[in-house]
Amino acid sequence: MKLRIVSSRNDIDNLSRNEQMVHLAFRAANTDVFKLIQNCPRIRMVQVPASYRRTLSRASEMFLTIQGVELVEGDVWGHRRDIDEYYDIDDQVMKRIDRLQASGASTSDIASAISRETKLSRELVSYLIKQRS
Repeated sequence: MKLRIVSSRNDIDNLSRNEQMVHLAFRAANTDVFKLIQNCPRIRMVQVPASYRRTLSRASEMFLTIQGVELVEGDVWGHRRDIDEYYDIDDQVMKRIDRLQASGASTSDIASAISRETKLSRELVSYLIKQRS
């Protein structure tokens, strides 16, 4: 799976209409969120850093909810945008999630374990688990 990294407002205009998972690496205003949804009608998940999540307006949160877009808190560690605009979530991570689910582990336990192993946020891992079900 690929998570598209958007590092500035200007990048929103260059996004593919088919993007489904986006990480906003800047402090998004209401207009940025609205433009993101307009430019990417298939989007299902938006991840923002914890510090930016606290400053996101209620209007933006409600708009995302109404559009069926899940807002996830978390960072993308060790990614350099100048090398690649996508952060790849390795297939091994997905296989590990499947193995833990098959063993009967709870969603919370799986999210904790995968988060520790991969530095992906717990909320992102929980979202991935939900999508696999």
